[in-house]
Amino acid sequence: MVSSRTSSILGPDGRPIAIQTLSEEVATPTVAGVRRTHEERVASGLTPERLGAILREAAEGNARNYLTLAEEMEERYLHYASQLQTRRLALEGIEVTVEANGAAARIVDAVTELIQDDGFDEALGNLTDGISKGYAVVEMMWEYERKALRPVTYIERDPRFFQLDRLALRELRLAVDGSIDGEELPQAKFLRHMPRTKMGLPLRRGMARPAAWAYLIQQFTLQDWAAFSEVYGMPLRVGKYNANASAGDKRTLLKAVASIANDAAAIIPQGMDIEFHEVSGNNGAAVFGGLLEYVDKQISKLVVGQTMTSDDGSSLGQAKIHNEVRLDILRADGKQLARTANRDLIRPFVDLNFGPQEHYPTVQLLVPDPEDVVALTDAVAKMMPFGLRVKQAEIREKIGLSDPVDGDELLIATNEAPAETKKAGPKTAPANDDRKSKTAALSAIVLDHKRACRCGACTALLAAEAGQPDALDQVDALFASAADDWETMARPIVQPIVDILASAGSFEEALKLIEAAGPDASKMAERLSRLTAIARGIGDIAD
Repeated sequence: MVSSRTSSILGPDGRPIAIQTLSEEVATPTVAGVRRTHEERVASGLTPERLGAILREAAEGNARNYLTLAEEMEERYLHYASQLQTRRLALEGIEVTVEANGAAARIVDAVTELIQDDGFDEALGNLTDGISKGYAVVEMMWEYERKALRPVTYIERDPRFFQLDRLALRELRLAVDGSIDGEELPQAKFLRHMPRTKMGLPLRRGMARPAAWAYLIQQFTLQDWAAFSEVYGMPLRVGKYNANASAGDKRTLLKAVASIANDAAAIIPQGMDIEFHEVSGNNGAAVFGGLLEYVDKQISKLVVGQTMTSDDGSSLGQAKIHNEVRLDILRADGKQLARTANRDLIRPFVDLNFGPQEHYPTVQLLVPDPEDVVALTDAVAKMMPFGLRVKQAEIREKIGLSDPVDGDELLIATNEAPAETKKAGPKTAPANDDRKSKTAALSAIVLDHKRACRCGACTALLAAEAGQPDALDQVDALFASAADDWETMARPIVQPIVDILASAGSFEEALKLIEAAGPDASKMAERLSRLTAIARGIGDIAD
């Protein structure tokens, strides 16, 4: 397979890269043989004994039947296919970025241009098939294009076209007819992704292996439920014969009982009876449905690591916790997929076009933490009055908004008039303008009072306004400081009553003295009216 024309550049496995082989198809399918495109079905009529034998063969390196079953499971077991698709599409949705790592700018630019090809994204999507089967392979067709030797076509290859070495079961090799060991894969020719979803040999890591038992249970349960549903609800037919009935009479009665469901009519000898017993309840859904639901939840845990966002979630808080588990799996998948691309594509691409380097750029599939937009905007709004400076572009990026351009209609605060309205001349809403002017005048009066007054309430308000608190905070500060001189306000009310009670000889005399020269509440009334006016002004300004 390897051409005599080799390069001095070594591939990821330390062997020279065959330049001519890079542009030739290697893992081509055939009509017959080990790379045949047509395969017998494995899932049809699957039994526990047969499934056990398939999994044992796969663990020993004979994985053809196992890989065929894994493919069929995605077509027959809908919940497994849905969860697997969720995990794969989430991985495909991650944006690929390039990290320079100290490499030259021209090399970084070349790698960036390489990963922007649609074929590269398609190749990464095909490699995610390794999550279910244990490994996935994409063949690259290299050509000189845009002044560089680069892959121009990425061909997805059936995993059954490959096999693992017989000794360690870790090295992926090309399956060929007449060879039990297969052939070594040419360097820089294939993207070989073996995700580490669990520890152990590659063929034992795929999600299809543990899911196969759930698939078998699911198939048996569906078959039994279908058979149960076919007769469920039909009256139970019981035929009774007398003690003198002959064997022929009994056969006649049995035939009548069996045919009465289809024909709705039957004849029986005299002296025999047929009774109908009604069936009630919903036992089928409780038994079969409960078992299927249990199996599906285990599949959800296996593939996406949780059940809250895939099945019935009990609360938003629990769903968020479970979603974080899914993000951990997604980050690990992205890291492993990026490692495969860097090993099998980026490094050979750089070596073939720029020679071996001390530092190589790398591709990354980074999963950002989900932003809490409400918490972010609240924190920024509270910190800006204290001098925090924030770039608008960064905030727009966090909340997913684009930068406005000339001519865009912009959102404005509701208490601000648009620029066109300010230049418009005649007022279109005199009632609102009049209200605004009154509010502004009242605000000015309140501000002048607070500046001139030396009471604790106004002093606290002026200090609070330096930090630009909202209306509720100002009112809280107002009434918190209103009680600072409560003794001074309460003395004209309480002290006269205390003096009268001390000097009066009787209750009637105390009442007369209080009516003649009672408590003075003028200071209290003045203070309350002032506080009420200030609070009203704060409310009008906030509106």
